[in-house]
Amino acid sequence: MKCDSLFIYSKDYLNYKFSDDHPFNHIRVQLTQDLLTEINALASEEMIAPRMATDQEIALIHDPAYIEAVKKASKGELPSTTAANYGLGTEDTPIFANMHEASALIVGGTLTAVDAVMTGKSTHALNIGGGLHHGFRGKASGFCIYNDSSIAIEYMKQKYNAKVLYVDTDAHHGDGVQWAFYDDPNVCTLSIHETGRYLFPGTGNLNEKGHGKGYGFSFNIPIDAFTEDESFQEVYEASFRKVIEFFKPDVILTQNGADAHYYDPLTHLSVSMATYEFIPKLAHELAHEYCNGKWIAVGGGGYDVWRVVPRAWSRIWLEMKGLTISGSLPKTWLERWQAHSPLELPAHWHDQKNLYDPIPRKQEITEKNKLTVERALYQIVN
Repeated sequence: MKCDSLFIYSKDYLNYKFSDDHPFNHIRVQLTQDLLTEINALASEEMIAPRMATDQEIALIHDPAYIEAVKKASKGELPSTTAANYGLGTEDTPIFANMHEASALIVGGTLTAVDAVMTGKSTHALNIGGGLHHGFRGKASGFCIYNDSSIAIEYMKQKYNAKVLYVDTDAHHGDGVQWAFYDDPNVCTLSIHETGRYLFPGTGNLNEKGHGKGYGFSFNIPIDAFTEDESFQEVYEASFRKVIEFFKPDVILTQNGADAHYYDPLTHLSVSMATYEFIPKLAHELAHEYCNGKWIAVGGGGYDVWRVVPRAWSRIWLEMKGLTISGSLPKTWLERWQAHSPLELPAHWHDQKNLYDPIPRKQEITEKNKLTVERALYQIVN
C-alpha cells in the first residue's frame, strides 16, 4: 500500500553521540518523534526503520581509506596523529565507540527515504536523523562523519538517473554537499545561510558558482547576522522559486537545520517558529509543481534541542501530511520531557510575541539581503 509520506526513525539514532556535553545531541530526534506521536500525527504504519548503509554505498562519496579510518576509530584502534589527518578526534568531531555503525545507520536512513520516494512507495519521506552536510570525501567536519545527503544524491543519480535539487536552510553553509557536486550540471545546490564572515565553515560566498560543466549550478545566499523572519522568508522564497524554475529537477532534497532560530546558541540569526512553518510549506508546494511531489527531507543543525528543534522538525512532517496545528503543546509531552530539559520548555507551537528586543539594523539587514539575492540569481534572472 502506498503511503503519502514516510517517517524514517530508529531509537538507534541516539547512538550517534560524541559526548554528554557536546552540542550535537540526537535526543532531538526522539523528542520530535514523541511529540508527533503524542498529537496523533504519526501512525506506526507511517514509520519505517532505517537500514545500515553498505561500505560500497558510503564510498559513493567517501574515500575508502577514510571509511577504514572511521572503522578503526570506532574500535579505538586509530592513532591520534592519524585520526587528525581525517578530521577525527577533534573538538568538533570527537571519536566515540561504534561511530562507523552509528553514522552508517544515518546514511542508510536517508537512502531508505530515497528508495521510498523514487520507487513510488511514498510521495514524500522524512529522515530527521540525517542532514550531516559538512562531511567531506576524506575528512570529518563540523559534527559530521559521513555526508548522508551527498551520498543520497549520488545514489539517486546512479540508481535512478535523477536530476537533483538540493536546498539547504541550515544556518551554516552546506559546504560538503556543494563541493561534492561542484562540477556536476545534474545536481543543483542552493544554500541559504548566515554569512561565513564570522561563522563556521566560512564558505558559501556569492562567487562560489560551480566549476567546469557545473558552473552556474551552485547558488549561495549568505544572509546577514540578525536576519529576522520576514527577510529570511523573502530570501528563501525568491531564491527557491527562481532556482527550481531554472533547473527543473526530478526530485528535491531539503536539508532542514533548525539553527537559524533566535534561541540557537551557535548562530546569530533571529528567526522564530513562523519561519520553520514557512520553510516546508514552500518546499511542499514546489515539489508538487515541478517534481510530481517527489520530496525527501532530512534534518541538520539545531542546538537548542529542547525548545526549538522538536517544534521545527515536527512542522516538516505536519506539512507533508497536510496537517495544521497551533495553540498549546500537549501537556503530557511537556510533563514527560521537562524533567530532562535544562531549560523551561515552551508551552505553545508558536513563539510568543516580542521574542527578543527590536533589532535596530532591521531595515539595513533586509535591504542587504535583498541585494545578495539579486546578485546570487543574476545569471538566471537576466
